[in-house]
Amino acid sequence: MIFLNATNDVFRSLGLDEKQAGQSTTDPDNRYENGLKTVRGIAGDSVDKMLKNAPKNQQHFAKFLADNCFGDYYTRNGLDVQTREKLTFSMLISLGGADPQVKGHIAANTNVGNSKQDLLDIVTVLLPFIGYPRTLTAINLLNEVIPETK
Repeated sequence: MIFLNATNDVFRSLGLDEKQAGQSTTDPDNRYENGLKTVRGIAGDSVDKMLKNAPKNQQHFAKFLADNCFGDYYTRNGLDVQTREKLTFSMLISLGGADPQVKGHIAANTNVGNSKQDLLDIVTVLLPFIGYPRTLTAINLLNEVIPETK
C-alpha cells in the first residue's frame, strides 16, 4: 500500500489524476464470446481445439482461457495487441517451465506483426534477469518455431 500511495503522490505532483477510467471492455455477459473472438484473431482456433478435444472434466480450462485471460485482459484498453503479446512472451520465458505456451506465443507474436528480431531483442534485454538457462531455452524455442534463414 505504501508503494501505491507514493505512486499516487507522484501522479498528483505531475498534475495527473490517479483515478483513471476503467479499461475493461467486457462484462460478465459477453466476456466469453469476446475472449473467443480475441484469441481466434491472435492464435487461430487453438482454444476451439482445446474445447473440442479435452475430456469433459478439463474443458473448463479452455473456457477460463477464453473468458478470463482473453476476455477480461486481452480486450482491455490501454495496450495494443502487439505489446500484450510481447509482454506475455516476456513473462512466460521469465517464468520458465512453460515451453508449450512460449511456442504458442511465439507464433501469436508473429501473427500480430511482431518479428523474430523483436523477440530476440526481448530475450537479450531479459538475459541478466532470467539467466542463461531460460535465455537459451527461449532462443531454442524461437528457432524451433521460426527457423533461422541463412
